[in-house]
Amino acid sequence: MKKILLSSIIIIIGLSFVGRLSYLQIFKYSTSTVIEDPAIKAIYDYPERGHIYDRNGKLLVANQPAYDVMVIPREVKKLDTLEFINLLGIEKERFLKQLNKAKRYSTRLPSVMVPQLSKKDYARLQEKMRKYEGFYIQKRSLRYYDTDSGANVFGFISEVNDYELSENPYYKQGELKGRTGIEKEYEELLRGQKGVKYIQKDRFNRDIGPYKNGALDTLPEQGKEITITIDKLLQEYGEKLMNGKRGGIVAIEPASGEILSMISGPTYDPSLLVGRERSKNYTKLYNDSIAQPTYDRSVLAQTSPGSPFKTINALVALQEHVITPETRIQCYNGFYVGKKKRGCHCGGGHRDLITGIAKSCNAYFAGTFRKIYDKYETSDEAMDVWDKHVKSFGLGNFLGSDIPTGRSGLIPTKKTYDRMYGDNRWSSSYIISNAIGQGEVLVTPIQLANMTAAIANRGYYITPHVLKKVEGEKITNPNFTEPKHTTIDKQYFEPVVQGMADVYAKPGGTAYYLQVKDIEIAGKTGTVENFTKIDGVRKQLTDHSVFVAFAPVNNPKIAIAVYIENGYYGGRYAGHIATLMIEKYLKGEITRTDLEKRMLEKTLEKEYAKPLSGEPFIINERVW
Repeated sequence: MKKILLSSIIIIIGLSFVGRLSYLQIFKYSTSTVIEDPAIKAIYDYPERGHIYDRNGKLLVANQPAYDVMVIPREVKKLDTLEFINLLGIEKERFLKQLNKAKRYSTRLPSVMVPQLSKKDYARLQEKMRKYEGFYIQKRSLRYYDTDSGANVFGFISEVNDYELSENPYYKQGELKGRTGIEKEYEELLRGQKGVKYIQKDRFNRDIGPYKNGALDTLPEQGKEITITIDKLLQEYGEKLMNGKRGGIVAIEPASGEILSMISGPTYDPSLLVGRERSKNYTKLYNDSIAQPTYDRSVLAQTSPGSPFKTINALVALQEHVITPETRIQCYNGFYVGKKKRGCHCGGGHRDLITGIAKSCNAYFAGTFRKIYDKYETSDEAMDVWDKHVKSFGLGNFLGSDIPTGRSGLIPTKKTYDRMYGDNRWSSSYIISNAIGQGEVLVTPIQLANMTAAIANRGYYITPHVLKKVEGEKITNPNFTEPKHTTIDKQYFEPVVQGMADVYAKPGGTAYYLQVKDIEIAGKTGTVENFTKIDGVRKQLTDHSVFVAFAPVNNPKIAIAVYIENGYYGGRYAGHIATLMIEKYLKGEITRTDLEKRMLEKTLEKEYAKPLSGEPFIINERVW
C-alpha cells in the first residue's frame, strides 16, 4: 500500500512539473504575453500594401520605399540633441513633443519619431544612427501612383490616431491605415499582415539574440492585389475635361453595376498626400473653402435633378395607366398653376410622350404629374404610390455601394408636405415643380447615373461598386451581382428610351447637335435653376448643367451622369462632356474634336469668381 501511495505521489509531482512546463511553454510565452515582457523586444516587419489595378489590368497604385526613425524611450541615452535634430531635419520643439508622445504611449515599445524619410535622408542617417542609443531606422512602404487622377476614388492613408489605437489592437503607434476611398473600404485586404521578430535582452538591456530561437517569429504577408472597376484612361480623360469646372461625373456599366469612372472636379494629384508633406498638403487642400478639392462631388453633391427626372415621372405615369405613349398635352410655351404661368422652351404645341422627352416639354410633364395624383382620392395616397415607384430606382438612399462616403439625396414623402402645409392641405399643384425635377427632390451624380443604368436595362440595376477582383478572383458579394428590380414593368421603358434616343437623333432634340457618328446615344438634358438666400432674400444664380445618357441604345455598355455647377443649360457643358466620355469609352478615340477642343479650353473660372456662385442654399423651398 505504501509503495502504491509513494508511486502515486511521485506521478502527481511529475505531472505537476510537466503541466507547469507546458504552461510556461505554451501559455506563458504566447505572443500575447511575450510582447509585455520587458526582457523581450518586438521588431515589426511591415508588408507592402496590395497593388491596385484598373479593370483592364493597368497599374494604378503601387508602393515606394520609405524609412521611419523609431524610438524606444527607455533605451534613450544622453545625446547631443542639437546634432541629432540637425541630422533629422526637425526643430527642437518637435523633437521633444514627439519624444514625450512616445513616452506617453509606452516607454518600452517603439514609436515613430520622424516618419517617411526619403532615400537621400536615409542614406545620410544610416551610418550615424549607432551613435544614438534608443533610436533606429525602420523600413516601410508608401503609396506610389501611376496616374495623377482618381484621388477621390483611391483615398489616402495616414497614421493611426490614439482612438484607433485603443479600439483596434492590431495597430501600433505610428502605423498607417486607409483613411478614405478604396484604401479605407478595403483596408484589411490591402494592408496585409505584419511580421514580427522577438529579441531577447540581458539584464544590461543588451540584445543577445532571437527569443526562443525565433519559434514565435512570423513573416509578413503582403497585402492582396485588387482590381477595381475604374477604367484608367476614361478616368484620366474625364478629369482633363473637368479642367476649370466644378461638379461630378459618374459612369457605370449597366449590365454589371461596375463604376467605370467617378470624377469630382476640381480634384488633386493623389501623390500630394504621400510622404512628409502629406499633412501640410492635406491642410491646404481641405482649407480651400472655395474650390473644395477634397469634397467628392460625385457622391456628396446634392442638387435638384432637373429634366432628367422627367423620365421617371413618365415611367410612373405609364405604370399607373394614366397616360399612354400617344397621350397628347397642349403646351402654351409653358403651363399654368392657378393664374401663374411657368415657362417652357420647347416651342409650344401638342406633345406626346416621345416628343415631350425629346424636346423637354415642361407643360407635358406638369400635366402628366397631375394625372398621377388625380387618379387617387387623396394626395396622401397618390404620394405613397409615387414615392414607392421613384425610390425603386435607388433614389433617396445610399444605394449600398462600396464607396465609403456619400449622401442619400431626398425623395419627399407625404410627411414632408404635411410638415410644410399641414395634413390634407396640399395637392399636386403645390408640388408641381417635382414634375420637372425642380422641387424638393435632391439627387447625387452617382444616383443619377444609377437611375440612368436602370432605364438602360429596362427596369433593373446592379448596385454600383468599384471592386472587381481580389487576387484575380471575381467578387461574389450578392449585393454587387444580383439585380434590383424597379416597380415599373419592362414594356413601359421602350417609349421612354425612344424619347431619350430622339434627344440626340431628331431635329429639335435638345442634344441633336451633340450626336456622334456610328454611336446611337439616348440622353436627357437638364437645366437646374440655382438659388441662394442672402439676408433672407432669395437670389437666383447661374443655372447648373445636368446631363444623363447611355449607349448604345440597345445593349448599352455605358450609362453616365454629369453635373456641372453654374454650367448654364444641360447641353452646354454637361452634355458635351457626357458625349465625349461615351465616345472615348466605346471607340477609344474622339471624332467630335470640336466638342473636345471646347471642353479642354473653356473653363467656368470667371463664373465661379462671381459673388455668391457657390452651391445653393435651399431648405424646404420649391425652386421654379
